[in-house]
Amino acid sequence: MWSEATALRGARWRKSSYTSGGNDPQCVELACLAVGTAVRDSKAPAGPVLVFPGGAFEAFLGQAAAGRFDRR
Repeated sequence: MWSEATALRGARWRKSSYTSGGNDPQCVELACLAVGTAVRDSKAPAGPVLVFPGGAFEAFLGQAAAGRFDRR
């Protein structure tokens, strides 16, 4: 049975290389999990985590790159 605590155990978190070489505290961190992609606030690593199933996060990134969420 899947649980968030089990899925996050041993997660390897990473920041984007675009965030001042990974040292910018104003960003999010990602972890690839067996169940999808986890996202957390880098300023609060013990805080809440969003877990996106399967390819949902990749689909979001594709839409963002295409400008789908840009203000008009």
